[in-house]
Amino acid sequence: MKKLIIVFLLTTLGLNAQETKDYSKNVATLESTIETLYTVISGDKGVKRDWDLFKHLFHKDAKLIPTGKNPKGKISARYMSPDDYIKTAGEWLVENGFHEIEISRKVQTFGNITQVFSTYESYKSKSDEEPFMRGINSIQLMNDGKRWWVINIYWMQESEDNPIPEEYLPKN
Repeated sequence: MKKLIIVFLLTTLGLNAQETKDYSKNVATLESTIETLYTVISGDKGVKRDWDLFKHLFHKDAKLIPTGKNPKGKISARYMSPDDYIKTAGEWLVENGFHEIEISRKVQTFGNITQVFSTYESYKSKSDEEPFMRGINSIQLMNDGKRWWVINIYWMQESEDNPIPEEYLPKN
């Protein structure tokens, strides 16, 4: 009986050790945190995303907030937790393929808070020559002295009425 308990404990501890991934390098710097944010939601059609890594980026009270015109033409904002985002967009990302690429960044920092205006282009495949969508992610982050946390991502897609201003596009 003791051998059975020991084998069970070793097997369980071994499985738990394998399940715990070290994501510390992904949130060690502002650069690694933003890079991971874009990388973790991007992938070809049929490629599953690492949602554990995605959730690791966010503070426990973080929000993802898309804004724009709703179907009735009224400007609105929708507030989602990281889990809500996964439920809402996760399947679509895998079924359609989605690559979000940062093309420009403006950063402002005061103390332990940072605001990033990150201009992006979206493609369904890496081989696409033209993006199907562009926009700006307003990303608020906090550094707690140990790591970076995404506090909020508030974004808007570019439209005919609201083209991305030159100051948020790459300089040629």
